[in-house]
Amino acid sequence: MTAQHASDLQSKEDQCSASSSALAKTIEDYLADCRAAGLSIKTVEDNYGYALKVVFLPWATAAGATKVTDIDSSLLMRWQSSLLNDPGKRGKPVSRYTTQGWVKSLKTFLRWAKNHGELERVAEGRGVRPPRIVLDVLSREEIERLEAIAQTERDRLIVRILADTGIRASELLGLRVGDLTERDRQAFLLVRGKGNKQRLVPVPRLGPRIERFVRGRDGERLFVALRRRQGEKKPLTLSGLQKLIRSLGREAGIKKKVHPHGFRHAFATYALSRGMNPIQLADILGHTSLVMIQRNYSHLSSRDAHDAAARIFG
Repeated sequence: MTAQHASDLQSKEDQCSASSSALAKTIEDYLADCRAAGLSIKTVEDNYGYALKVVFLPWATAAGATKVTDIDSSLLMRWQSSLLNDPGKRGKPVSRYTTQGWVKSLKTFLRWAKNHGELERVAEGRGVRPPRIVLDVLSREEIERLEAIAQTERDRLIVRILADTGIRASELLGLRVGDLTERDRQAFLLVRGKGNKQRLVPVPRLGPRIERFVRGRDGERLFVALRRRQGEKKPLTLSGLQKLIRSLGREAGIKKKVHPHGFRHAFATYALSRGMNPIQLADILGHTSLVMIQRNYSHLSSRDAHDAAARIFG
């Protein structure tokens, strides 16, 4: 959770504590149930908690809604309209994509309330059509430049693993020395995703290279900081990873935005353009459905589709 998110959340929690509305209590019960179900802290606090406690609850309280049964379709549509049209903290309405996410969080909460006997009917509303986002992804040539400019094998391997697996930044940072494994004499990385769900990600070219990198090491994170702190090397942090990737992008002369998550988009784009089955891709990326694939990679051109078909049918 960012410092700003934490500050906003604490401020709204103080306000909610003062009002002690039944709606605020129901939201807290829902979030507690999410934590008990094993959802990641980031999902519960940064997504559901922020949308419900920081954004929706103050607005609903001002609108006179003090309990979950006050949330009907009319209230839902008024809140959605407010998000899309009224100036927010930055002086302008939030994006359609953000609005869609916050409304989805509210609907998920309402379905939970209905399943737990708190609500008879879930409010319905008009869906938010998100804008189509065209991703300016890193090319394979640009990735080669990033790897070539890196000064250490640690940094070169970070670039290559991100580029050739599409794993999330948090998943990369969570890798341990013993996570390189074999199945049927093929190399995989054991990756811990959202909700601590584990999956095997193939590393057909990187297996021997990772094995050399971890030789002689035991029981520690795969990637640690280069400088020692308090006499030992600490695990590489997210801010350290982001700084590293930005620096490599500048040194390589790449004009587009270079950040860790960009490698995930680049991997998926490259895999789809080379004809990878979307179901296999979703499994590698740790998606539970094809929705994210369909939403994020509609930028693939007709030439990509033609080339993929040509490879299939010769």
